[in-house]
Amino acid sequence: MKKLYNKITPSAARNCLLGAAMLLGTSGRVLAQESPKEEDFYRIVKISAPEGTLLEVGGLTVLPNGDLGVSTRRGDIFIVENPTSARPHFRRFASGLHEVLGLAYKDGSLYLAQRGELTKLTDTNMDGKADVFETVYAWPITGNYHEYSFGPKIAPDGSFFVTTNLGFTNPWWHAQSLVPWRGWTLKITEDGKMEPWATGMRSPAGQGMIDGEFFYTDNQGDWVGSGAIWHLPKGAFAGHPSGLRWADRSESPLKLSTEQIHSVVDPRVEKDDKGDFIKPENRLNEDFKTAFEMKEQFPEMQLPAVWLPHGIMGISNSELIKIPKGSFGPFEGQLLVGDQGQSKIMRVMMEKIKGEYQGAVIDFRSGFRSGVLRMAWAKDGSLFVGETNRGWGSAGDANEGLERLMWNNKLPFEMRTVRAMPDGFEIEFTMPVDRKSAEDLASYSVESFIYKYHPVYGSPPVNIETAAVKGVKVSEDGLKARLVVDNLRQYHIHHISLDGVRAKENSYSLVHPSAYYTLNNIPDGQKLSLNEVSTRNSATEQAKKTASKPNTAAKKLQSGNTTLVSPDARGAGAGSTKAAAAPKVPSFDEVKPLLAKNTCNACHNETKRQVGPAFAEIAKRKYSNDKIVELIHNPQPQNWPEYATEMPPMPQVPKGEALKIAAWINSLNK
Repeated sequence: MKKLYNKITPSAARNCLLGAAMLLGTSGRVLAQESPKEEDFYRIVKISAPEGTLLEVGGLTVLPNGDLGVSTRRGDIFIVENPTSARPHFRRFASGLHEVLGLAYKDGSLYLAQRGELTKLTDTNMDGKADVFETVYAWPITGNYHEYSFGPKIAPDGSFFVTTNLGFTNPWWHAQSLVPWRGWTLKITEDGKMEPWATGMRSPAGQGMIDGEFFYTDNQGDWVGSGAIWHLPKGAFAGHPSGLRWADRSESPLKLSTEQIHSVVDPRVEKDDKGDFIKPENRLNEDFKTAFEMKEQFPEMQLPAVWLPHGIMGISNSELIKIPKGSFGPFEGQLLVGDQGQSKIMRVMMEKIKGEYQGAVIDFRSGFRSGVLRMAWAKDGSLFVGETNRGWGSAGDANEGLERLMWNNKLPFEMRTVRAMPDGFEIEFTMPVDRKSAEDLASYSVESFIYKYHPVYGSPPVNIETAAVKGVKVSEDGLKARLVVDNLRQYHIHHISLDGVRAKENSYSLVHPSAYYTLNNIPDGQKLSLNEVSTRNSATEQAKKTASKPNTAAKKLQSGNTTLVSPDARGAGAGSTKAAAAPKVPSFDEVKPLLAKNTCNACHNETKRQVGPAFAEIAKRKYSNDKIVELIHNPQPQNWPEYATEMPPMPQVPKGEALKIAAWINSLNK
């Protein structure tokens, strides 16, 4: 039996559980079986590098013959031969370069962005190593540690897009464009002509050339309330005002100024009595601006196509890549976006409504060994994933890595896509839904929110409102559910939750039941009438049944059979030695949704160090519950000097929820 047991796979184990559930079921009920998880469909495989090689991956590109080009933050370029085989061969193509954070192949040469230039590498004598290094175009740098440069991505006309990071000086929390074209997207021709394309970038680590148009991702920080995906036409202003310092130059495609933005939103560059800069923090109950309100005054403002809610859909968003035909099952044509901080990949679906891109993001695959920075498609349809951690912090137990993500050709039960409708949303599924669950309004919930546009490092969700689901229409084939949603709000993020929807065949829940849709425009068209939809709500029905039941305790009171005892008097009578019961410590299952809701999992793990310390490590400090709540609302980064990324203040976490989290954290030290 032991030998047989060791051969059972996770999927086989689930089938065994199902069989047991069928045997144990009583009165016609079958015990619920465990629904599959993302790892049951998409497998992560490590690609082993030669001993002593540190693959802090900054760039990936697949060559025409299927070989993989890899650039590293340490300045090396490798060509990996037979990269999908069990024994890939690493060949060093070049070395001595300056923190290469992108790689592209064109016409026999490799192109890459170093800190200060776009460089072309060519192997002219065909010995397997680059022997010609050419500067295509160089831009100014100061030597500031934060002046990263990313790219390139190749445009349809053969030119190259590069994005540049802002610098961090004194104070570090006000990112600055210290020299021309920092915080910009640059378009560079092969013969070295540069055209400033757009500005407003802060830390634009992710780029994507999607159907011939340029998109990029940025990370939460000052003036950037949350990470997001921006479509970037020429002359756009994406939001961070520092790059506008150079907009008065003749080459600039826009003429907006930093001062114009600061005249509407105070940059809060303030000093205390000692002359030290004061770090701006989130202010409760203040009048604030949003990016869409700024766009009313400054049409150049480019709003995100898809917000990636911070702490939920990553914390350091990276590469943006389109799923090709034949790869990853039902999701071809959609996008994948990586996240360096949470070491995961999300799935994005976009549509164009009234001339603007918008769409939804859904989790896809977590569990990579280090921060996901770059992705590239292998010839066999698997996905190469390049990873790095140093100086930035990430989930996972490694500082670097190169892995492959492989689909096992099994169909997951997922939201295939989410589309905006004139009166709500249409959800398309990968397999038919159970009609009873899908026609129950209790299976759905929708909530909308947005972020502040301000100089503070990130923003809590604000303007939070419930959007009631008024009805649902399920298609005959069970593959679509159209939701009629009240209180749709333009420019807001709509969190659509389908916790109660089940699959028709096996009653599985969705692998990922939450989607976040950025509703830049509400489409025109025919709305559904309520006589076309199901309005059944099992939660409301149950509440009515409960309310209609007689109150037994009240009846006893009326009949005189119950003695009233005040809460303070219970157990405190004469001679009583019974102490008051200690407050119940919440279990992990109880606190888990609070950790997710308040984005604690973005930086912390129960036992492992991630971006921040493990919860168990915090417990060793023996803070009181109230002290932990205080530190959630107003962190003291100086208490954790070994962590490069400071925790932002989180005053939006309700005190009651923070106390439950604190009690659970402290229970880890017992």
